[in-house]
Amino acid sequence: MLLFAGLAVLALACEGGGTAGPAPSGAAMSMAALGDSVTTAFSSCLAPAPCPRNSWSTGDGTRVDSHYRRLRKANPGLRGHNAAEDRARADALAGQARTAVTAKAAYVTVLIGANDACRPTIADMTPVDTFRRQVDDALAVLKQGLPQARILVVSVPDIYHLWEIGRTRDVAVKAWSFGICQALLAAPTSTAPADTARRKAFRERIDAYNTQLVAACKAYGARCKDDGGAAHRVAFSLDMVSAQDFFHPNAAGQNALAKATWLGTPDW
Repeated sequence: MLLFAGLAVLALACEGGGTAGPAPSGAAMSMAALGDSVTTAFSSCLAPAPCPRNSWSTGDGTRVDSHYRRLRKANPGLRGHNAAEDRARADALAGQARTAVTAKAAYVTVLIGANDACRPTIADMTPVDTFRRQVDDALAVLKQGLPQARILVVSVPDIYHLWEIGRTRDVAVKAWSFGICQALLAAPTSTAPADTARRKAFRERIDAYNTQLVAACKAYGARCKDDGGAAHRVAFSLDMVSAQDFFHPNAAGQNALAKATWLGTPDW
């Protein structure tokens, strides 16, 4: 199972519910979120399950000042559609984009890539050119179906940093031993050259994905903005991730993502 883009489990009741740029202003009545378990807010409530009300993007709960809640201050009629899926990789993005088209979203957030890297081994990770093609396919669906929508493409968070801060904590190391993101987190305390090289390759793949996300958004045109690496720069601490898996952002982590990636009311 791949976290940051993790497991599909039955959703249980959830509790409670630096700027990067905007979403369509005025009469926008619908927004949509595409992505993986980061955007479903997996494990941000009381159980290892999706908790969409805590999503940094479309969450409507009180614990996270999401993009949706920020936009509703000026547009109380706004509806949010969370099309993100646990375990989703970039190959699922076009299908999610079709959901956004059906919802007639005027603002669409895209956060994808963690699961493409969080594979059992480095060899299993999505090749960079394949990742780019799949992102382009999804953006093409949005451009054709929602030509007036504003699109925000968000960088992949710095999962390597999570290893750096958690590798000395026994509770985190134990949680990771259950199979989370093994391309990075296998043998997390090992300093063997092969393990060091594996982690370096993982980090470089995330950087490559982020480079392609920026390029894909630029190719889309003026109605697409990237977050300028804001999500990747969020310096997660262990108290900003789930105490169950030490991987997914908890409500505090979701709040940090929302704040970092908010570019203001979209009217690009």
